[in-house]
Amino acid sequence: MLHIARSRLHRLPFTRQELSLVAVTAVWGSTFVVIAKVMQYSGPLFFIGIRFLAAAAIAAVVFHRSLARITRTDLIAGVSIGVTMTFGYGLQTYGLQTLDASTSAFITAMYVPLVPLLLWAVFRRTPKAMTIAGVGLAFTGLILLAGPSAAGISLGAGEIATLLGAVAMAAEIILIGSFAGKADLGRVTIIQLFVAGAVALLVMPVVGESVPSFSWWWLGAALGMGAASCLIQATMNWAQRTVSPTRATIIYTGEPVWGAVFGRLAGDRLGPLALVGAVLILAGVLVSELKPKQPADAEIEGELAQAGTR
Repeated sequence: MLHIARSRLHRLPFTRQELSLVAVTAVWGSTFVVIAKVMQYSGPLFFIGIRFLAAAAIAAVVFHRSLARITRTDLIAGVSIGVTMTFGYGLQTYGLQTLDASTSAFITAMYVPLVPLLLWAVFRRTPKAMTIAGVGLAFTGLILLAGPSAAGISLGAGEIATLLGAVAMAAEIILIGSFAGKADLGRVTIIQLFVAGAVALLVMPVVGESVPSFSWWWLGAALGMGAASCLIQATMNWAQRTVSPTRATIIYTGEPVWGAVFGRLAGDRLGPLALVGAVLILAGVLVSELKPKQPADAEIEGELAQAGTR
């Protein structure tokens, strides 16, 4: 009976790694209100740069013992992930200067179907049927969360930048999954955060962004969100050692749901379509975890039923 109970326990819907990614999306969702306020005092690249450099400094303190053993794999992983982070966050924020939040959310949501498509195109990994269903539900939910105003999208500079940002986000998720288990968790976290921050600051003069006047708003937010970024990236690097990029992507679609929750606490209102969208995203996460019942599963359930009648 104890053996049966343990077998059942090991097949719970969510692992601790997956639950940690759910927590990551909650932290992400809580940052929307803060970033919207900070953009009144700072340009996007400057804030991203200071935020990630602060995160790198915190990560260096946490993982300092492993710094002396940096390998070539650590460098390649950290630099490649860090560059995609800069482009993903930077292009999305740039697009928000000319796009409304609904349109930006709709275009950014393209990273959801892009991850399994890129995995298939580059690595020839065919997604499972339930994973495809989960991606479809989550993507549909994101469209509903974006709202009707996102339907009439034209290809202006903001739209193109946001779409390229979505590609970069998809690439980041895939790279984290590809290097998971091959590179050291602490060293990769430090390197990718440092690269993301440094690249953002280096790109500032190229796009004509200047250093803003001092404000406690951008400084406090950069330090606070830097600590959050350190925790988020370390968690993603750890969790995606066992969670596939496609599965992780579906979990990450919960970010706007959490954003809506925190937005509601700040006074925003969700319409009926947005509520349906939130439900579909959660359904997508659950459906993607469903697996066809195997003969061994049926045998275990039969043993449990018999044990219950004794």
